[in-house]
Amino acid sequence: MRKGIVQLVAIGVVIGVLATLVAVLFQWLPTSASEEFDRIQDIYWFATVISIAIFSLVTAVIVFSVWKWRVADDDDADGPPIHGNTGLEILWTAVPAVLVITIGIVSAVVLARNGEAGNRPLEVQAIGQQFTWKFVYSDYDDLTSGELVLPDGQEVRFTMTSVDVIHAFWVPNFGQKMDAVPGIETTILVTPTRTGDFEVVCSELCGFGHATMRARARVVKQAEFDEWLQEKRA
Repeated sequence: MRKGIVQLVAIGVVIGVLATLVAVLFQWLPTSASEEFDRIQDIYWFATVISIAIFSLVTAVIVFSVWKWRVADDDDADGPPIHGNTGLEILWTAVPAVLVITIGIVSAVVLARNGEAGNRPLEVQAIGQQFTWKFVYSDYDDLTSGELVLPDGQEVRFTMTSVDVIHAFWVPNFGQKMDAVPGIETTILVTPTRTGDFEVVCSELCGFGHATMRARARVVKQAEFDEWLQEKRA
């Protein structure tokens, strides 16, 4: 019995290591460039660890069972009747329930934190129209730009709307995504943490030109952002 348990654990460890390598050696998500996406990725890895553990356990039991209890090719007899195990059934019901509830609670906490605005977020309107984006800086006399420029470390509140059909505002490196709906204003918060150039995409099928609905997002230092504002006002 003890030998079988050791073998089962060894199989599970090997499968867990292989699954972990697949998880960490491939780039599954965009590189984070915002505080909000950092929190989202924390949930992703939390759920990934749980998934690897469950996958390793279930797969190890299957492999061990096939290896140890396979029948001979010429054995057509029925297997012995096995009575149910109430304790085991309660365990494999309770544990997944607790894990799912835990993931739900952690996700709710992150969702709430990602929706909490600070004292003075930068207000930017993201307006979608087939097949382009327009950005209006409400804090700077409704300055309008086809390029999204943001200061590094400054919390930004995006207010999305559309002038024609449903679009969806998404910068993959920022993590946050929200629909832009005609006649409705929706909001998300983003706090950039890394300077660089990123891409604004529409993630809602909005017509034949959907694939071309792109804009550039630039995260710059505050001084460069101030210079950009002066140039746009000139």
